[in-house]
Amino acid sequence: MKSREIAMSENKEIEIMQSVYEKNDQAAARIQASLTKSGIYAVNVMGAPGAGKTTSLIQLIKRLEEVTAYVIEGDIEADFDTKTLKSLGVKAIQINTGGACHLDSPLIGQAVEELHISDGVLFIENIGNLVCPAEFMIGEHAKMLISTVTEGSDKPYKYPLAFEKADIILLNKCDLLPYVDFDEDFFMKGVRALNKTAPVIRVSGKTGEGYEKAAEWIMEKI
Repeated sequence: MKSREIAMSENKEIEIMQSVYEKNDQAAARIQASLTKSGIYAVNVMGAPGAGKTTSLIQLIKRLEEVTAYVIEGDIEADFDTKTLKSLGVKAIQINTGGACHLDSPLIGQAVEELHISDGVLFIENIGNLVCPAEFMIGEHAKMLISTVTEGSDKPYKYPLAFEKADIILLNKCDLLPYVDFDEDFFMKGVRALNKTAPVIRVSGKTGEGYEKAAEWIMEKI
C-alpha cells in the first residue's frame, strides 16, 4: 500500500504546447503563398454530403468566363464528380482519402503540382462533412460553405465552426422552400451569432438562381 502511494505521488501532468495542426498549417501557408505567386485564388468548398457542392461549382464556373477555373475534387472513394467536370472541359483532379474525413495540406500540395496551374481560380471541393474540413487550413484564400434548406435551419447551431470560419455561405436548394419546413430567420440568427460579415446568398443548383451574385463575389476577391 505504501509503495503504491509513493508511485501515485510521483505522477506528473505534462502540458503539450505544440499544436497538432502545426505541420499542416505550415504546409498550408507555403501552398497559399505559391498559389498567390502563380496568380491563383483558392476557394475551399465545404458542405455536407448532398449539399450540392459539385453542382454549385458547375454553376459558378459557367459564370466565371473571364478566368480559368480548376478543381481539386475530394472524396472518400469514387471519382464521379471529377469525370463530370472533365466532360464539361474543366481541368480537374481527384483525391480519394480512403476514409479520412477531410483533405489536408500535403494532399493539396501534391494535387497542385500535378495540375500545373497558373492564373485563375482553384476550387477545392472538400470531403462531404460539416466538422473536420472547417478545422484544417489547406492553402485556401477563402472558405465557401454550402448549406441547404433541406438540411434544416438548425445547422449553424449544431455545426458552429463551419459557419464561423466561412467567408461566404451559399444557401442552396432554395427552389424547395415552399415544400420544406425551413425557418430562414432562425437560420440567419444562428449564422450571424457566429459570423457577422460573410455574405449569405440564396441559390438553387437546379435553376441557377443566385450564382451570378456568388460569382461576382469571387471576381471581386480575385
